[in-house]
Amino acid sequence: MENEILKEFQGLKNLTLLGAKQALTMDDAALLTGLSKSHLYKLCCKKSIPYYKNGGKLTYFDKGELTEWLLQHRVKTNDELTAEAVTYVVNKKK
Repeated sequence: MENEILKEFQGLKNLTLLGAKQALTMDDAALLTGLSKSHLYKLCCKKSIPYYKNGGKLTYFDKGELTEWLLQHRVKTNDELTAEAVTYVVNKKK
């Protein structure tokens, strides 16, 4: 029981520290995105995700860029698609 409480406390501590950071480590990025570290490494190798190297082995991410990357492929709602379709039909008739 005590170990579970300590693990939960450590998780909350990590999330709190994550909120204060601008430069994220691979572990931080995995926590923020919910992606595994191995998947993040693959994305870095393919240059599909913005990242930084400090000249050594460590990989860093800018929190703002990472959030922007996560949100770049927005899916439109049904209402938005309907409005676009109506606009298209109306403009096509003219």
